[in-house]
Amino acid sequence: MAIISEMAEDRPSTLPFTASFDPSNPLGFLEKVLDFIGKESNFLRKDTAEKEIATAITAAKKRIMEAKNKKKKREPMEVDKKMKKKTEKQSLKPMDPMEVEKKQDLSSIVPNKGNGLDLEKYSWTQNLQEVTVNIPVPSGTKSRSVVCEIKKNRLKVGIKGEDPIIDGELFHPIKPDDCFWNIEDQRLISVLLTKQNQMEWWKYCIKGEPEIDTQKVEPESSKLSDLDPDIRQSVEKMMFDQRQKKMGLPTSDEIEKKDMMKKFMAQHPHMDFSNAKF
Repeated sequence: MAIISEMAEDRPSTLPFTASFDPSNPLGFLEKVLDFIGKESNFLRKDTAEKEIATAITAAKKRIMEAKNKKKKREPMEVDKKMKKKTEKQSLKPMDPMEVEKKQDLSSIVPNKGNGLDLEKYSWTQNLQEVTVNIPVPSGTKSRSVVCEIKKNRLKVGIKGEDPIIDGELFHPIKPDDCFWNIEDQRLISVLLTKQNQMEWWKYCIKGEPEIDTQKVEPESSKLSDLDPDIRQSVEKMMFDQRQKKMGLPTSDEIEKKDMMKKFMAQHPHMDFSNAKF
């Protein structure tokens, strides 16, 4: 039941408006409203009545649309707030050590047995002095069919008349004059690259490859005897430091500094080292 009281322009209405509203027939209700307004006022006699009624309808539509838009905007904001709270809770929640370890494993690639990486079209291995790249080719391939360009910072290998199998920038410079290639059993191209810096492990061979974790490189200790004494000493030091870091122990430099401090303390017993940080 809807009750509308309309003020007449000349005199106040003394009769209440009474009508039932049927949602299936809103125009019927509207006709009754207009009949009531026509009887109780001079509004419908005005020349501008139709225009004013149309303006009122337009304003009503506008209010309905604004209300809907406000509701739509409010709902995503509420969802965003819930998601934000959920994210904050997750960030405050301590991460499981096993999950941390899994994420660390995914971010680094364990080298192959040759301290390099096996890829779809080729593989590579390394020691501190050299990198060897092995590229499988169709059986029966002759050396004259091979294209191999070895430059200081770039390597290109492939078969004549075909797209290169390898064509890219190297991880670090090499010594082109000390490099060579050959074809083994007419089915494998082997390229030997001599590193310019023979004191570091390569993280990748060709730029764009996945990077290996050089902390997990395992050089063959039996080959250390073939190295120059100075290089061998540096390699052994590097290997020792890598093992110490993995175990969370001090490196050779840190041990040396600690020993020096112990000697200094022994030579100066009168000094107070209680507040010293080591």
